[in-house]
Amino acid sequence: MEQSIFKNFIKYVSLNILGMIGVSCYIVADTFFISKALGATGIAALNFSIAVYCVIHGIGLMIGIGGATRYSILKSQKEDQEANIVFTTCMKVGALIGVIFVIIGIFRSESLALMLGADLSTLPMTKVYLTTILCFAPFFILNNIVLAFVRNDNNPNLSMIAMLAASFGNIILDYIFMFPFKMGMFGAALALGFAPIISIGILLCHFRKRANTFRYIPSRITMPSVYDIFSLGSSAFITEISSAIVLITFNLAILRLEGNLGVASYGIVANIAFVGIAIVIGVAQGIQPIISREYGLKNNEALRKVLKLSLFTSMMIAFLMYIGIFFNTDGIIRIFNSEENLEIAKMAKLGLRIYFIGFFFVGVNIIMATYLSAIEYAKGGFIISVARGCIIIVPLVLLLSRTWGMMGIWLSFVLTEFIVTGVAIFIVNLRRKPFMKQEVTYV
Repeated sequence: MEQSIFKNFIKYVSLNILGMIGVSCYIVADTFFISKALGATGIAALNFSIAVYCVIHGIGLMIGIGGATRYSILKSQKEDQEANIVFTTCMKVGALIGVIFVIIGIFRSESLALMLGADLSTLPMTKVYLTTILCFAPFFILNNIVLAFVRNDNNPNLSMIAMLAASFGNIILDYIFMFPFKMGMFGAALALGFAPIISIGILLCHFRKRANTFRYIPSRITMPSVYDIFSLGSSAFITEISSAIVLITFNLAILRLEGNLGVASYGIVANIAFVGIAIVIGVAQGIQPIISREYGLKNNEALRKVLKLSLFTSMMIAFLMYIGIFFNTDGIIRIFNSEENLEIAKMAKLGLRIYFIGFFFVGVNIIMATYLSAIEYAKGGFIISVARGCIIIVPLVLLLSRTWGMMGIWLSFVLTEFIVTGVAIFIVNLRRKPFMKQEVTYV
């Protein structure tokens, strides 16, 4: 059994890390091409817009992972009809929320851009980018839902292929739209919008296979079912929303201290961090199907092994990531600093070397939150995610930025993740005690 658990862990985690690296390249590719075509102003405008993308992406993950978690538990308990109803509910709710985002994009994108911090120089590009990605919101959400269900239906290979194909498609379209076609910010957003459509097209292959065990069936949406899905997926949602909150808080604090050049420097740090977060989320999403299945089968020894493996993996990723960034800081900055602005380079260098210390704790926090949600303890996962997403980091950013300026801003992320790790360990130990009385050990 131990060898089988390890084999499944390697398979699901490695494929999901590859896929999530592909997803993270959506924004990284946009940043690279925008920096070449539109300079620091374009990067600042993109950085104001990324928060909205994080919200859309987070809602898709919440519905997809929450629904897929319940689906896996039901399938392991042979409740096939109920499992199909969960999939149908997810698709309906996802489409409905997507339409709401489209309406916001058409009528309220300028107000949203101003609220996120755009000024006269960045407003036109920010508005264009926001309008475009909001109009593609239904595809982003439905893609995340189908990805999660295909992954939980024993087909992580196809999920990985779909995510990578979407990423490569986005990169190619970014270049075509922004340079030969000279479509500017609209081209970057349009390329991003086509990415989930490419992914969905590939994922449809799963429904043609006999191995497919879920399907859309006529059923009504019930509030208890929606609440259950949202609850189980809440930690995934808050993880993404925390990225949006951090972006907004950092943008506004940095704008006050260093203006648009400061925001551009943070744009470089944030985009590299986006890749790092995606890799950790890849580990978390990889273990979710295994944990949900083993939890449904009440295989507690397997749960303990998967958690230990995932925590060890996250620490190794953090170590390799920090070493790579520390010794290649200048080269990384040059990729995104096409104007070779010395102020941007100076701030980004300090930011990269301090900010990424926090990744030694980020992995622990995201994996713990995902683990707790996958074993139906959504409350614990939610508390961890909210703690790192807003409760701790917002006051720390505001306090430390006034005390130590940019240094305080970079340190606030590290300190937040360190504190949340303590909270996560406390919550997991609390969860563990009631089960120890029943001779059940989760960690």
